[in-house]
Amino acid sequence: MLTAYDYPSARIAELGGADIILVGDSAAMTVLGYSSTREISADELIMLARAARRGAHDTLILGDLPFGTYETSDAQALGTARRFLREAGCDAVKLEGAGPLLSRVRAIVADGIPVVGHVGLLPQSVTNARDYRAKGRDAEQALAIIHDAVELEIAGCSALVIEAVPAQIAGIITRRVHIPVIGIGAGASASGQVLVYHDLLGFTEGRVPRFVKPYATARDTLVHAVQEWSADVRARRFPSVEHTYPIADDVLADVMARLEAPHSNSKLDT
Repeated sequence: MLTAYDYPSARIAELGGADIILVGDSAAMTVLGYSSTREISADELIMLARAARRGAHDTLILGDLPFGTYETSDAQALGTARRFLREAGCDAVKLEGAGPLLSRVRAIVADGIPVVGHVGLLPQSVTNARDYRAKGRDAEQALAIIHDAVELEIAGCSALVIEAVPAQIAGIITRRVHIPVIGIGAGASASGQVLVYHDLLGFTEGRVPRFVKPYATARDTLVHAVQEWSADVRARRFPSVEHTYPIADDVLADVMARLEAPHSNSKLDT
């Protein structure tokens, strides 16, 4: 599973062999420049999901339900989920948490919409940057995460994302449930893995999370390309003849002759 938020990133994800594309609320920070995932709206994320759908015709598209669009009631959650399928063409939706949100899962699943759960670190619940840390490192928290995972399967989830937990806890969950478990910062024992597109390709500025392995240095490559272009434009090396459209000599001569004729349109005079 790889995140994607627009047409070109979805094309790359599909061509690169991703089985699932997650149009994640991480777009809040990676694409829209917000400070947290809590700030992106359903309208914004649905617009991005629509673009991703146009870029990936043959890959399952999973839409993140944004913060504040499903927590209030089953009816609210179902309405938002329907929008992601109807307006964006998503195949399934994802939401964070369990407990009182199990009712939301059941309502959406009852409507025939596949749901992916999310346990461990829940970014939508983080209000302080210092709280972006691994979960389940003490016994009580680990047991609570395992319990939530099992309850989400019972509620009808088709798969689970498990984020930033010790690999051993993710392994216990993977063995205890009968649905795919997609890990991010949860070790290699999960059924599959998910990464943020911008992290994987090296777009991210500053420190990346411990669980990220950049497979490219796209940001450096693109900055260098723009620097070269800027220098070429300022030095008048670009555009060169090969980058311009030609005109036949006789046509140009005709244009100049007409401009110089006594009755030429003054607006065209040079």
